[in-house]
Amino acid sequence: MSRAYFLAGTDTEVGKTLIAAALLRAAAAQGLRALGMKPVAAGGAEDVDALVAAGNVAAPREIVNPYLLREPLSPHLAARHDGVAVDLERIARCFNELRGRADFLVVEGAGGFRVPLSDTQDGADLAARLGLPVVLVVGLRLGCLNHALLTTEAVRARGLRLAGWVANQVDARMACVAENVDTLQARLAAPLLGFVPHQAKPDAARVAGLLKLPD
Repeated sequence: MSRAYFLAGTDTEVGKTLIAAALLRAAAAQGLRALGMKPVAAGGAEDVDALVAAGNVAAPREIVNPYLLREPLSPHLAARHDGVAVDLERIARCFNELRGRADFLVVEGAGGFRVPLSDTQDGADLAARLGLPVVLVVGLRLGCLNHALLTTEAVRARGLRLAGWVANQVDARMACVAENVDTLQARLAAPLLGFVPHQAKPDAARVAGLLKLPD
């Protein structure tokens, strides 16, 4: 049976795409058919390109990325400006088709876990609709402890399992990095899949070697 995960972040710009691509590369290196999905991308296709490059399974672009929105805004606003509505059922149909093609599938969310996707639904609703365990990317910077703990509460409030988390140092000058990671290990009650030190030029291929695949 294929393994699929919803990859969420504690905020925007915490390295979700980097970690998603690295997990795909790690899975491919183990001989798995690895495939990434970005249901909603706002402001450009760079994230989608990175996931496609990291996987080793071909799939139609419109299934990998059902909604490509023009402006780098919260998805519900970007969709409104484009005159479209993000439909979770359409995303679920695309997901089901992709799942049949892969052994290891990563669905990367947009922004933080509860970022609005429409006037009534958000990223948490999407994760719950797909029913996937969550991998959380914690962007290590000031405030990350609160963001990580609140996001974990939101994940569990939807009845979803936190399959693991990745500590990604996005602030090169952050103080007490090791102590912050230790604090999260004591409180998140989920496995740490890897620590990624700050990188001036993030490289998914190199990060892949720092990560463990979730169970």
